[in-house]
Amino acid sequence: MQRPFDLKRLLRPRSIAVVGGNSALNVLLQCQRMGYEGQLWPIHPTRTEMAGLSVYRSIADLPTAPDACFVGVNRQLTAQIIAALAAKDAGGAICYASGFREADAEGERLEAELQAVATIPVLGPNCYGLINYIDGVALWPDQHGGKRLAAQQTGVALLAQSSNLAINLTMQQRGLPVAYVLTAGNQMQIGLSDLALAVLDDPRVTALGLHIEGFDSIAGFEALARKARFLHKPVVVLKVGKTSQAQQAALTHTASLAGSQAASTAFLKRLGFGQVDSIAAFLETLKLLHVHASLSTYSLSSLSCSGGEASLIADAAVNRKVYFPTLTPEQKAPIEAVLGPTVTVNNPLDYQTYVWGDEPAMTAAFTHLLKIGFGLSLLILDFPHPERCQHDDWLIALRALEAAVQTTGQKAALVASLPENLPEVYVERLAFQGIAALSGFDEAIIAAEIAAEIGAYWQQAEAQPLIHPAVSTLSAQTFLSAQTLDEATAKAFLAQAGVSIPRGQTVQSLEEALAVAEQLNYPLVLKALGIAHKTEQQAVCLNLQNAAALSQAFADIKDLGSGLYLEQMIKAGVAELLVGFHRDPRLGLVMTLGLGGIWVELFRDSQTLLLPSSESEIKQALFSLKAAPLLQAYRGKPPADLDAALAAIMSIQAFVLNNAAAIHELDINPLMVCASGQGAYAVDALLSMALSEEQNHD
Repeated sequence: MQRPFDLKRLLRPRSIAVVGGNSALNVLLQCQRMGYEGQLWPIHPTRTEMAGLSVYRSIADLPTAPDACFVGVNRQLTAQIIAALAAKDAGGAICYASGFREADAEGERLEAELQAVATIPVLGPNCYGLINYIDGVALWPDQHGGKRLAAQQTGVALLAQSSNLAINLTMQQRGLPVAYVLTAGNQMQIGLSDLALAVLDDPRVTALGLHIEGFDSIAGFEALARKARFLHKPVVVLKVGKTSQAQQAALTHTASLAGSQAASTAFLKRLGFGQVDSIAAFLETLKLLHVHASLSTYSLSSLSCSGGEASLIADAAVNRKVYFPTLTPEQKAPIEAVLGPTVTVNNPLDYQTYVWGDEPAMTAAFTHLLKIGFGLSLLILDFPHPERCQHDDWLIALRALEAAVQTTGQKAALVASLPENLPEVYVERLAFQGIAALSGFDEAIIAAEIAAEIGAYWQQAEAQPLIHPAVSTLSAQTFLSAQTLDEATAKAFLAQAGVSIPRGQTVQSLEEALAVAEQLNYPLVLKALGIAHKTEQQAVCLNLQNAAALSQAFADIKDLGSGLYLEQMIKAGVAELLVGFHRDPRLGLVMTLGLGGIWVELFRDSQTLLLPSSESEIKQALFSLKAAPLLQAYRGKPPADLDAALAAIMSIQAFVLNNAAAIHELDINPLMVCASGQGAYAVDALLSMALSEEQNHD
C-alpha cells in the first residue's frame, strides 16, 4: 500500500468531475442539494446534459484538473478512467465499481491493473464515496440523511468499512452533528487509517467514529493514536468480528483463550480508543465526546424527579468504572435547604416533584450539586410526545441545567431513557451551550466511562509501538520448522532468561530417579515429557513424599511420553497464573495473562496485552482479573509475592522479545506465585519455536 497521499483536494474539493451514468448523475444531484459552491463537471460520451449542466466528452476536455472525481463506470473501464485522471493531475478519485478482488480472479487482475495506474489518491474500488457536510460535498451516489453544518459549526467524522452501515449512520435522528462520512471500500491504496489521519487534521472535526472490520495498517493506526492524543480529539470504535478467531491448533491453553478479537481489542485499548459493541452506544458516545472530548474522573452525579429513574441509572453503573460517590453531610446541606426536609438527598438524587416548575429552586438545587465537582453530572429528562403534549414545564428543567452549568463551569449531560423522547432540537440547543444530550441509560453510562478512560489515557505515558512487523510476523519457512519442545528444554531456555523454575532433571530409569530425588529433596513431582496437557492424560504425579511413592509413580507413567522429568514440588503457592504468548496473524506476538492451573479454560478469566508491555500495564492487567483477590490475602491466605510475579512475567516477555522471529507459542501454566517474599516459579512450560542449528545442537 502506497502512503502517504495528500488527501486535502479529494476531501475538500473546489471542483468535482463525475464520470458515468445514473450513479454519476446522483452525485451531481446530491451536491446541488447540499449547496455545493464549487465547479461541477459531468463527463459522458453521449449525453449532452446532466442535472442541468453541460456535459464534457472526456477528461481531457475539462477546463482544468478536477480536485475530485467520482468514477461510476464498470470495472473493465475503471483503470482507463483513473489513468486519464492521473494524466490530468486530478486531486483524487472515488472508484464506485465493485467486482474487483472481493469478487473473483478476473476482479483481482483488474484491481492489480488499477493499482498500477493509480498515481493519484484513489478511494476504493468497491467504494460508496464520501460526504463532507461542512463544505457541502457529496461524492455519494445515493440518498443520505445528514444536513450541511452551519457556519462555524463543528462535528464528528464517521468512517466505515461497510457502505450500507455508513448510509444507515447518516439517517440517525439523535442530533449528532456529522462533519464527514467516509467509506474505504477495498482499501487498495488508501486505508481507513489514512482517511482518519486526514480528517483529524481538519479543525472543524471534534472526534472520530470508526467502524472497523480489519486494520489496514498497524503503523497507520499507531500514527492515528499519536495524532488524536496530540490534538485531544477522541476516537471511538465499533469493532466487528467477535465470533471470528484466528485458526490455531489448540496446542496451548493460550491459543484457546486468545483469538484475534482479543488481540484487536487489546490493540485498540493500547491506542487509547474507546470501544463499543452497538450502534446506539457508538452514536451516543460520539455525542458526548463531541461536546466534552474527555472526562477528568470517573465520578458521576445524577438528578431526576423519580426514584425509579435514580435506581435505573445507578444500576446501569454496576460493574463499571464510573460510579456515583456518596455525598458528605456538608455537601448535602445546601441541597437539603432548597428541597426541604421531605426529600432525602443522595447521589443519584431524586429531587422529587416538590420543586418541579419552580425554576429558581430547581436552578439552585442543580447548581449546588454541580458545585461539588464530578467528572460528569447527568439530568434525566424525557420530553413529552411532541404532537400530543406540551413541553413548557420540561423547558424549566432544561433552563435550570443550563444555568447551573453556566454558573459552575462543570461538565453535564441531559439523559433521556428513550431516543424518541429527546427531540433533535434540544440536542442541538444544548450542544451549543456545552452540554451533551444522550439517549438511553446504559448508553449514557458507557459513553461516560469511555470519555473518562480516554481522559485517563491522555494523562499516561504514550504506549510503545508494537514490535516491528518484520520481527513479529513468522515467515512460512520458520513457521513450518517450529518444534514443540519438551518441558525440560523449554524450562532450560526460561532459566537462561532469568525465570525461576523448580529444580529438576530428566531421568531415564527408576534407579536414576531415586538418586536424583535424594539431591532434590521430597516432596517431588514426576511428569511424562512430550505431552501437552498432562493433567487430562494423567501424565503428572504430584506431591510424592518418599521413595515408595516415587517408585509407584514411575511405574504408572513411564510409558506415556517421550521421557520423564523429576522436579521439586512448590509447596507455598498462593495463586496460579497463566502466562502465555501466541502469534496473531495481524498483530504479531500477543501476551495472555489469566487464572492458571486446571481452571484456565473453565473460568476463562484472562487479559490480553500486546508486546512490548510495561510493568505497570502488566500489573494493571493482573488486577483486572476476576481472580485478582487471590493475589491480595484472600480469605486469610498470605498475600502473594506480586513483585516476584511481575519480575517473572517481565523476564518471560524479554525472552519472547529476544526470540520474536522464532517463537510460535509459549504457555506457562501455571506460574506458581508463592507467599510474599517467597518467589514465583514457572511450574510447567510448553514452547513451540524454530531452533537455530546451534540451539538444536545444544
